[in-house]
Parts: sequence; C-alpha cells; structure tokens
Amino acid sequence: MSDSILKIETDGPIATLTMNRPGKRNAMCEALLEALQGFYFNPPEGVRVVILTGVEGHFCSGLDLSEHVHRSAEDNLYHSRHWHVVMEKIQFGGLITLSAMFGAVIGGGLELAASTHVRIAEPSTIFQLPEGRRGIFVGGGATARVGRLLGPDRMTEMMLTGRRYDAQDGLSLGLAHYAVAEGEAMALARTLAGKIARNAPLSNYLMVQSIARINDMSQSDGLFTESLAAALSQTSPDAEEGLRAFLEKRAPVFR
Repeated sequence: MSDSILKIETDGPIATLTMNRPGKRNAMCEALLEALQGFYFNPPEGVRVVILTGVEGHFCSGLDLSEHVHRSAEDNLYHSRHWHVVMEKIQFGGLITLSAMFGAVIGGGLELAASTHVRIAEPSTIFQLPEGRRGIFVGGGATARVGRLLGPDRMTEMMLTGRRYDAQDGLSLGLAHYAVAEGEAMALARTLAGKIARNAPLSNYLMVQSIARINDMSQSDGLFTESLAAALSQTSPDAEEGLRAFLEKRAPVFR
C-alpha cells in the first residue's frame, strides 16, 4: 500500500486514509478523487470512523491544475458535479471523518476538509481559497460548506484577496475545531476517533444527518425533524443500554 495514491490502514472500527502524492502537496487529481470515492462508497466492513490526512507535511493543496487546463466547459461541469457527489458522501455517507491537517489546506483541500466532521490543525496549517488569483471559481462545494463556516461575506473577501488564514485563525473562524502543537494532529485524531467509535452508531448517524440539514430548514420544520431524531434515538436498544449504564455508574457498551 506504500505506493498507493490513497494509503488505507484499518484498526478495528477506525480507518486512516493518507493522501499520497509526494511532491504535489497531495493535490487532488482525478485518480485520488476516485480513490476516495471508492473507499467511501464501499468501506471495509466494521469501519465507523475515518481519519483523513496527507504525506510530507501537507493535507491537500487543492485541484491539480495540470489536469484542469485540459478540460472543456462541459467536462468541467461534470468534474465539479463529481466532486459534489464525493464530498456529499463524505459528509452524509455515515462514516464519521476527522481531518488531521497541516501545511496546505488550500482550494479543493479546504473543500475536502469542510466536508469532514472534525478538523484538527497544526501550526503549519494554511487555509486559502486562491481560485480568484488563477482566474477560476471554486467547484468542489466551497460555496455550500466553506461559505457556511465563514459566512458568505468573509468567503467572498477571502477569494477576492487570496487571504491566508493560519491554524489559530481557522480555529476562531470555524475552519478548525482544534489547534494543536506541531506533530500532534494525528494523536488527537486517534483519541477523538476512539471516543466517537464508542458512541452508539444510531446517535452518531443522526447527529451527522440531522444537524446540518436542520440548519437549512425553517425553525418549525427543524424542530419537528429534531423530535423525529430524538424519538428514533431514545427508543433504540443503545439508548436503553446508555441509561442502564448511567444508573449503574459504568461505561456503556453499545452495539
């Protein structure tokens, strides 16, 4: 697996995916996108949580522009929609994904990170959307995901000026949930992945599926959807186990 464009390692319910394009800062080529798609659409049995990272000090530097320049307008439309399919699967496919980030989290790399559920940044992390400086526009979901994290006004300024944000900026703006010391992203990711993997699968699923969608709804529709999610989770066998464990002062053992 050492030469694979996407290295995959599994440890019980946790899989680690390492984007492996040394010398390219793990830029997203078609083959890497297809490798991510292949994993998320057909994950190994028993995997519940994924840690996504990169090699040689970088997470992902975005779209491989050497491929981009050879596409027609029609090809670019289909390529953008392909990204949307893969990013949607990462966000809503049922596997909880943590990003262990360092170095370049740029363009499509930021779009990829924004589709994941927990983001950890080391001090070397650089967040940037430089498409405006290349004469192009985002196409991997940034307007829907990064724009939601930052707000449309701040994202517009970020694209217009090519502004870079560091790990601490990212933490304050919502691009990262954790800012850690150099070399500590993977350790924290593994710790958090273990905690998440021990949660009840249904409650994990409902948190990922419901909260982002409720944010798109009217308040009354969102509250009704919340009630449905609560009813499903609170009548499950895992809810019974969680309550019993609480009363017995022990750690729950979920399915």
